[in-house]
Amino acid sequence: MTSPVVITAALTGVLATREQCPAIPYTPVEIAAEAKRAADAGAAIVHIHARTPEGGPEWRVETFAEILTEVRARTDVIVNFSTGAIGVPVEQRVAHIRELRPEIGALNMGSMNYAIYSEKKKAFYHDHVFANPFKDIRFFLEAMNGAGVRPELECFDTGHIANTAPLIDMGVLRPPYQFSLIMGVLGGIPGTTRHLTNQVETLPADSFWQVIGVGLNQWALVAAAITMGGNVRVGLEDNFYVEEGRMAKSNADLVEKAVRLARDLGRDAASIDEARTILCLKTHD
Repeated sequence: MTSPVVITAALTGVLATREQCPAIPYTPVEIAAEAKRAADAGAAIVHIHARTPEGGPEWRVETFAEILTEVRARTDVIVNFSTGAIGVPVEQRVAHIRELRPEIGALNMGSMNYAIYSEKKKAFYHDHVFANPFKDIRFFLEAMNGAGVRPELECFDTGHIANTAPLIDMGVLRPPYQFSLIMGVLGGIPGTTRHLTNQVETLPADSFWQVIGVGLNQWALVAAAITMGGNVRVGLEDNFYVEEGRMAKSNADLVEKAVRLARDLGRDAASIDEARTILCLKTHD
């Protein structure tokens, strides 16, 4: 409880639109400006998906390179690039990791139903099977190992944590292990403190972890993670609201609340340099 908490800001995601939240950044310049705001507010890491100027998902290496250049012109925040997608070839999803070598690359650790359900309309939205077989996970791990990039192990359920065991046994997944425990997605584990405790107890030794709560219950999970000695992720990818009825005007609003919660609960927010030390990250030129 005395160590600083590492705060990540997930800046834009892949599904959220400006119709839902006007602050969602699309272009490299907009994403970099949000990275700077988040870092100034107390985030040590930014998690980034590339978007087209119209807001669609983007996988061109050139776009990720432009994002990285724009971010680095503004801040030395730790950069975490996504690799998660549906219907995109794995080579395309990892090309920017190999070429640009961010400090962290997000890696989904299992398959699942991934959907959003409206109780009001009795309808499903974004109803997909999110397929991440072991052969793909191993492919990404080998690419990240070759590029010297830390894999961030994104786990939506307990079974996804268990999926690390054979990869550790094969030697393709190497310590220290960095986990993101994503909670509250339909098809994954519910977003409750009781379930978070179970997730943390399931982690292998030599693990760092952060919680990612989806929607407004993010804040209860952030508070729980802080008191449990974990790290946290906030940002417009996961939740638009500082509190019920108050939409964030920037990722910085969400980071500022996470910093306040940490301090109220007896922990400081880790600086960028402290986060690199805490997570044993190598700095890339």
